[in-house]
Amino acid sequence: MTLMQRRSLLLGAGALSLGACASTTVLPPPPATARTHLPPLNLSSDRIVRITVCSRPFRPAGPRVEAESLGDKRLVHNYGHGGSGWSLSWGSAEIARELALSGGVGSVAVIGCGAIGLTTATLLQRAGARVTVYASERLPETRSARATGLWTPDSRIADADRVDAAFPDVWERMARASWAMHQTYVGQPAEPVAFLDRYGVGGVRAPDPDTGFQPLPATPPVEIRFASYGSRLAGLTPRSRPLSPDQHGFQAERVRVAPEMQFNIAELSRRLIADFQADGGRLERRTFHTPADLTALSEPVIVNCTGYGARALFGDDTLVPVRGQMAWLPPQPEVRYGFYGNGVSVMSRPDGVGVQRIAGDMFGYDVEGETIDTLEAQDAILRAAAAFAPRPAAV
Repeated sequence: MTLMQRRSLLLGAGALSLGACASTTVLPPPPATARTHLPPLNLSSDRIVRITVCSRPFRPAGPRVEAESLGDKRLVHNYGHGGSGWSLSWGSAEIARELALSGGVGSVAVIGCGAIGLTTATLLQRAGARVTVYASERLPETRSARATGLWTPDSRIADADRVDAAFPDVWERMARASWAMHQTYVGQPAEPVAFLDRYGVGGVRAPDPDTGFQPLPATPPVEIRFASYGSRLAGLTPRSRPLSPDQHGFQAERVRVAPEMQFNIAELSRRLIADFQADGGRLERRTFHTPADLTALSEPVIVNCTGYGARALFGDDTLVPVRGQMAWLPPQPEVRYGFYGNGVSVMSRPDGVGVQRIAGDMFGYDVEGETIDTLEAQDAILRAAAAFAPRPAAV
């Protein structure tokens, strides 16, 4: 089942959370009370403060987490997590740590300073290793900093027809370990990780014909059957519940809601870097062009966490970019919810309100480059605004 199929299931009779995918229990709706007045989102394209574009590193066989020799060094790969880098970071780092320290604890070089690189470096350090992170970019400059920031552990994680038989079990281990570690950051100052209500909105009533929605992009000639393993996490995440029309303010036929984990990427990045350095970790800016460049490092163990950069550095032509774009509006601290429906996903973070166009799992597949599409951003905001009921006229 693809990401978009799961969204359709939610809006019909399914669940918003991964944990509910395999559940047949129907939760009763809460008592009917006065209409829930969600703080309004100020959705207007003239309020855009930035547009970010990120290439997710999709690898048909799934993330590469394995060890090999590079000259006299032990090289561990940890990359290719598609749209699940933050979501699977700690669990993937756990496996990479085991591979890196299988010969004993010593000095380790981590290549890459994104979500995967810093979580891997942190777990290696906690195991007693002396760790240096080498990267041409610090985390705020990496693709990880431009990620959506939602808990999406199987988003473009693999091609279901290309994974080996062991991968679903490996994925489940990564997802469960990451879920547990991320929750250690919940409730901390500045909320590096938080749970916010997320609404699934289906059957949005047709907008005014002059709204000016952009047509959907052409479907790529190739169609991937993206792996979906949500049923393996049944009972782990909160389940959704349906809402009656008097319990929400959306202009929609079907609405469900559940708490969903999301990452305050700016604060989480700051915390990861600060904690790593406070415990003696080193960060060094350095660019590597070929695997041979790595052999000049003094560390006997190297962990490659370069994400999409592994395509050029290690010649991994199986990596495919999946483009994603977010239009960011000024922060609205009073908005403690997000939603998706009508072809968009909206989330509220301390650094802004992000609005993203979604049009199926193949949207952005194999799109090279990270050029900003202003029309796409404007269309996403129009679609988001159309999901809300008109406000009553002032008396």
